[in-house]
Amino acid sequence: MTERRLYILVEGNDDERFFGRIILPLIAHRYRSVRLIKYACLKRARVCKFVQSIRRTGDEYLLVTDIDQAPGVKAKKQMIIERFCVVHPATVVVIIQEIESWYLAGIEDPDAAILGVNPPATTDHVTKEEFNRMIPPQYASRIAYMLEILSRFSLPAAYRKNRSFRYFMDRERLVPAGWAHEGSAGEKAGGPPPDATFYHGEHLPNE
Repeated sequence: MTERRLYILVEGNDDERFFGRIILPLIAHRYRSVRLIKYACLKRARVCKFVQSIRRTGDEYLLVTDIDQAPGVKAKKQMIIERFCVVHPATVVVIIQEIESWYLAGIEDPDAAILGVNPPATTDHVTKEEFNRMIPPQYASRIAYMLEILSRFSLPAAYRKNRSFRYFMDRERLVPAGWAHEGSAGEKAGGPPPDATFYHGEHLPNE
């Protein structure tokens, strides 16, 4: 474990929920602490100032964004750099298409039957709107459905079904030893570690 802190800047609630439940348990052991911060609701100058403070202290950060309508990953990274000029392109994580595609990728066939959903073999082209149309009627809310997916989330399934998730897992060296990437339900994701901290825009560390 390093004495450095990791800050993961995410766009909104759905991203925060996913990274808190799925990614933090895989990465938290490497750092003194891991903190999730929603940046979409923050002013540009505030985000830039915060990133600069992270760099000054020698800590690390990732900035997570959906590809949205950008023509490619490089173009989306350039858009982020133009918006937040202090952000280094290597720290930008681009989700294809949107975070909902990562949620849906983690559903194995047996769980899909239980949930009452028929996800595509790959989720690289799933948008928020398509995800919403696939929500089974028995769920009282979108959040309830997403939480149910996370409770059944299969890391190997997501690794197989979404290329941006696979790239992220490989780049950050988060693939657990002993994985059978093909044809295995593999291990389920867990909850956030006890030292994970969530910030909601009203206060940022180092301010």
